[in-house]
Amino acid sequence: MANIAFVLKEEITRLARKEIRQETEVLKKASAQYRSEIASLKRQTTNLEKQLKRIEKIIPNQKPIDESKPEVSSNIRFTAKGFKTLRQRLGISAADTGRLLGVSGQTVYAWETGSSRPRKQQMANIIKLRALGKKEVEALLLANA
Repeated sequence: MANIAFVLKEEITRLARKEIRQETEVLKKASAQYRSEIASLKRQTTNLEKQLKRIEKIIPNQKPIDESKPEVSSNIRFTAKGFKTLRQRLGISAADTGRLLGVSGQTVYAWETGSSRPRKQQMANIIKLRALGKKEVEALLLANA
């Protein structure tokens, strides 16, 4: 009886090893594929970094052009009445105007009453706001909400 139990145990062990080998073979292939892809990505990254360094050497000290920041010249006028009219034309509150310009609603009221004036950066934002229409302003407010 001991021989049958021993033989049965050996057969179960053999079949279990066979099943495990089949399952791990799939994992080994996937692992090898991933290692290959990682090595390829590392080579690609290295090449791109080399290209970037070459380009930086060719074009040193050249600042990228940023068209989103308009030049604020000294001949731009700011009047409290004109600013209030702009806000009313766009149909937005002072708080919403402040959100669009990156200031508080109280600051917008101060500008409208003439008790203070916007700084250069804020003037740049006001210039951008002047170029927008009602629908564009509403879309910006919805996006920032």
